Amino acid sequence: MRHHTQGMKYAIAASFMLASGFWVGSSLSAAAATITIATVNNSQMVEMQKLSTQWEKETGNKINWVVLEENVLRQRVTTDIATHGGQFDILTIGSYETPIWGKQNWLVSLDGFPASYDMNDVFPSVREALSANGKLYAVPFYAESSFTYYRKDLFDKAGLTMPSQPKYDEIKTFAEKLTDRGHEQYGICLRGKPGWGENMAYLDTLVNTFGGRWFDENWKPQLNTPAWHEAVDFYIDMMHKYGPPGANSNGFNENQALFATGHCAMWIDATSGAGLLYDRKQSQVADKVAFTAAPIAKVPNGAHWFWSWALAIPSTSKNVAAAKSFLQWSTSRAYIETVGKTDGWTVVPPGTRKSTYENPDYLKAAPFADFVKNAIMTADLNHPTAQKVPYTGIQYVAIPEFQAIGTTVGQMIAGALTGQMSVDDALKQAQASVAATMQQAGYTQ
Repeated sequence: MRHHTQGMKYAIAASFMLASGFWVGSSLSAAAATITIATVNNSQMVEMQKLSTQWEKETGNKINWVVLEENVLRQRVTTDIATHGGQFDILTIGSYETPIWGKQNWLVSLDGFPASYDMNDVFPSVREALSANGKLYAVPFYAESSFTYYRKDLFDKAGLTMPSQPKYDEIKTFAEKLTDRGHEQYGICLRGKPGWGENMAYLDTLVNTFGGRWFDENWKPQLNTPAWHEAVDFYIDMMHKYGPPGANSNGFNENQALFATGHCAMWIDATSGAGLLYDRKQSQVADKVAFTAAPIAKVPNGAHWFWSWALAIPSTSKNVAAAKSFLQWSTSRAYIETVGKTDGWTVVPPGTRKSTYENPDYLKAAPFADFVKNAIMTADLNHPTAQKVPYTGIQYVAIPEFQAIGTTVGQMIAGALTGQMSVDDALKQAQASVAATMQQAGYTQ
């Protein structure tokens, strides 16, 4: 297997081509700087952009924001980091990219933050996921797992009871009973937009709990197997019968908007969406939403994921001091408290700090808090499947090639969802494509 820098750079560059009133840290730049930040257009990051004018005022620095849809963000930052383009001073990346890029010295080590940052307040499992070779390479903006959102009013009206641990066959039955297309009410909303971090993030957990895996112990792809067929058939059948139209265009943000405006009876997705759904200023169903565990099918392994959206500094940045100052500000305990006091406690960045889950204001406003914390802590990245696998990661495989592989497979499954090809053809093509990639990368002969 090739592990040298050139091979890693090839794999990550190929991923792009195939995927088509605040506390301020002590490390301030001596002179005012303008930093460029690439981030995703999720609601918590939009909030960060809005509040960042206070950091600019405190430090004298300026920010050039590049706010992008998730798939586009991944393409832009991956290309920039792999080619050492130097366009950005801060990248919004996750627990997949951070260890891989950190090992290549493509990111600035973030060890040595001041004591006032209180690094021990950050959950150890989240810090570990953003580290490589014992060094921290990104700080978490928020962390998440996945669970099931549902409309308790619709369940009550239909005489249905959501179990504390639903099974997928129960979810399908509920979806059937709660679909009312005449009133644009859909029984289930799930990601359909292709991308390794979009439709495949959800589908990976579905395949896991149906007993499937991406690779066997020898890195041989396992996509054309009964478990994958059963999982994808189940997904497409349920989406066709009980999902919204145009589901192949719906990712996290689109489904969150559908649920918040009353169009989804159930939604299985990231726990980070709860803040907006419980926010009466943004959600039409804030007093009607409830939650339970992510469903399981045949096995419990890998049914709920772990992810952290984090902030990192590329080694090409010429404004490291200012960038570190922003990271310390935007991921601090003081930032979380200011969001809570300014915009409401339900919408603070979740999942990163112990102090958030000891704050009575947050616990009172966010009924999902302890459930989310437990889901994050019990997500097992090292044992994501019932069968043995050579990789870590639940809704991704922690190898550089996965960004390309996951997006390619996601496009094929989206093709099956829209009827452009059968599930059988999609998985046969996926198996052949992934096998070729893995052989070229040196994982198999």
